[in-house]
Amino acid sequence: MIQAGDGVICISGPTAAGKTALAMALYDTMPCEIISVDSALIYRGMDIGTAKPTAAEQAQYPHRLIDICDPAESYSAAQFAADATRLIQETIAAGKTPLLVGGTMLYYKALLAGMAKLPSADSAIRADIQEEADTQGWDVLHQQLAAIDPDSAARIHPNDPQRLMRALEVYRVSGQTLTEHIKQHQPGLHLPTWQIAVAPADRKVLHERIALRFDQMLAQNFQAEVEALRARGDLHLNMPSMRCVGYRQMWQHLEGELSAAEMRERGIIATRQLAKRQITWLRSWPELTWLDPTEGHLLERAHTLLSQAPTRPDIWQPA
Repeated sequence: MIQAGDGVICISGPTAAGKTALAMALYDTMPCEIISVDSALIYRGMDIGTAKPTAAEQAQYPHRLIDICDPAESYSAAQFAADATRLIQETIAAGKTPLLVGGTMLYYKALLAGMAKLPSADSAIRADIQEEADTQGWDVLHQQLAAIDPDSAARIHPNDPQRLMRALEVYRVSGQTLTEHIKQHQPGLHLPTWQIAVAPADRKVLHERIALRFDQMLAQNFQAEVEALRARGDLHLNMPSMRCVGYRQMWQHLEGELSAAEMRERGIIATRQLAKRQITWLRSWPELTWLDPTEGHLLERAHTLLSQAPTRPDIWQPA
């Protein structure tokens, strides 16, 4: 049996793969605390479209770092790393094992490998960058980044507007490139970890699960959830919260830009693209063990992995 302080359990994987189900099953079998590693679950009032654990599930399986932000607020990877580190320390002090679960790989990377101390977001500069993107296209902005910071441009795809905007914003705010900031690296978590990724080996199965879950969200009246968010009047599609997969497509449907069928199709496609990015991150993850939920006995296989020695913290290197 794992003892408090032995290490931190990390369950990652693509969206709709079954990470939360495994975390809750482990919670039933060992003294642990679940800490969410999901950049969508942090937002209050965004429940259906994020597949957030239900109120009943959260009552039985409490998740930390869920519902901690209003959708109009921003929350960085650095903030997550600080909050998660504090909760991990509190969990160990209480004699339990931290059980991290989620698919936001940047959050995991910031926590485990550490990250540079970057300047705070600047709404005016972000608005300028967005206006340039709207008029010139993200490809042009990616070329700008390549001219000032070729290393970051090589890491960031032109179709990743959130990271591209942040890299340009860092340079315009501080006069230093993102690469220069990364070299001023802050250390990550100094605790060993068990790295488990949950994902079907057959990509077709994952795609079927994604489509099924999106249809379940629609049946649960996801449209009404987004209608309530739009009615607030202080949210727009360029905010991080509204970039969550599904929300943009439903918003565009409510604006009359997409039919119901187009909204569904694009929402599913966007979710598949998210899953692909998550898997790409994980393919380079140090000492990661994949578990296929379709093979059965998932909990038993997870316990077998947890009976082995955890990963050394010194293998995590800054990005």
